[in-house]
Amino acid sequence: MTMYRPTTILALAGLLAWPAAAVAQSSPGRFELGVQVTSAALSEFDETDVGFGARFAWNPAGIIGIEAEINAYPEDLIFSGNRVEGLFGITVGPRFDRVRPFAKLRSGFLSVSEARRPFACVLIYPPPLSCELASGQTLTVFDLGGGVEVSTTQRTFVRVEAGDRLVKYPGPVIVRSGMVQDDSFFGHDFRFAGGAGFRF
Repeated sequence: MTMYRPTTILALAGLLAWPAAAVAQSSPGRFELGVQVTSAALSEFDETDVGFGARFAWNPAGIIGIEAEINAYPEDLIFSGNRVEGLFGITVGPRFDRVRPFAKLRSGFLSVSEARRPFACVLIYPPPLSCELASGQTLTVFDLGGGVEVSTTQRTFVRVEAGDRLVKYPGPVIVRSGMVQDDSFFGHDFRFAGGAGFRF
C-alpha cells in the first residue's frame, strides 16, 4: 500500500480542523485540543512502542464525542524506522460534574516506514512478519477501550485511556510463535495514552 508521509497527514489534519475552529467561536466549550504521550505493547514483536501526538475532538451534544488524533512513534525498531498512527472515531460517556468516564471506538491506520538499517532475513516463503514489514507498510488499525477525562478548570482537563489496538497484518507470514498465518490477521496491542488539553 502507498505510504502516508507524516507531513501529508499533519496537513490533512489541519485542513479538517480549520472549519471546526471557525464554528467554535459560536459554540464555546464544544471543542477540545490536547496533547498526549502514548504507549503500545506490540504483541507480535515483544516490543513497547512509545510516542507522542495531538488530539482534536468535537462534543456536539449529550454523551457523544467525535475525535481524531495523530501520533508519532520516532524510535527505530529492528524492522522499521518511525511509525505514524492516525485514529478517527467516537467516545461515549456521561459527564458527572468534573469527571467524564467514556468508552471509545476508533479506526485508522498505522504507517510503518522502511527500516533505516539492513537486518538479516531468512530467504524462505512465507517470510517472517518483521521481514514483510521492513520495506514499509500502511496497516489498518482499530482501537477499542475506555478512559476518563477530568476537568482541572472550566477550560482545561487531563485524560487517560487504555484499550486494545487491533492491527491488521498482511499474510502469508511467519509470526512470532513460529506458526504460519496464511491470510491477513489481527494482532492485539495493549495501548495506553495520557495527556492534557483545553476546551474552546
